[in-house]
Amino acid sequence: MPKFSKTEVAEQRAKLRGWLKPGDTVYTVLDHVSASGMSRDIRLIIIKTDDKGQPYTLHPNYATQVLTGYPRAKRGDGLRIGGCGSDMGFELVYNLSAALFPDGFECIGENCPSNDHVNGDRCRTPHWHKSGGYALKHRWL
Repeated sequence: MPKFSKTEVAEQRAKLRGWLKPGDTVYTVLDHVSASGMSRDIRLIIIKTDDKGQPYTLHPNYATQVLTGYPRAKRGDGLRIGGCGSDMGFELVYNLSAALFPDGFECIGENCPSNDHVNGDRCRTPHWHKSGGYALKHRWL
């Protein structure tokens, strides 16, 4: 696994924070499953809209590799995720979110994705969520 300098990590974190805010959705695409079923190659895609309402895509795979340490897939632009028995796309987005928001994030209100709201926190007014892992939403494409 390659090591990245603190400067490179800071640059990639700043780039991703410009692209992603709490409550945004990160989409995943499954490109390959190993013959044993113990690893997967998954790509991340961010869909945004421009000033005219036209959609465009961003591909944060390299920046995600720098922040999370997942290795690159042998083919394509994705990341190699080991393991099975759980939603590995969710795991990838959760770990990206935790790396982007290590100190947590401010509640965004009605559509806040924080698991605190599932676990008893009914307050939707501005307050701080300690876990940054649930700041981003995940969907498969």
